[in-house]
Amino acid sequence: MFRHVVLFRVRDGVGTDDVDAAAKTLRELGRHVGVVSWAVELSLDGRKGTILAQDATFADAKAFGEWRSSDAHREAAAHMAQISDWWIADWEQPTT
Repeated sequence: MFRHVVLFRVRDGVGTDDVDAAAKTLRELGRHVGVVSWAVELSLDGRKGTILAQDATFADAKAFGEWRSSDAHREAAAHMAQISDWWIADWEQPTT
């Protein structure tokens, strides 16, 4: 299994409609071959601003690489770069 977790800190001044549209776009990225689980949620803790959390599990690193190189991912990343800063954690998770 391959894990991919991203925290998007939406920039101040970005409207609710834009945040909702971004969350919808991120959720649609989970419809890719090799995705085992996918969640995108708005953080309940607003002390640091608006945070979108994306939590994904892929079948393996190859599936992740294919997803990451997809046009849909590149387009979503370009859009998110316009409205947010983000932190990414990727790791191989042993299957038990």
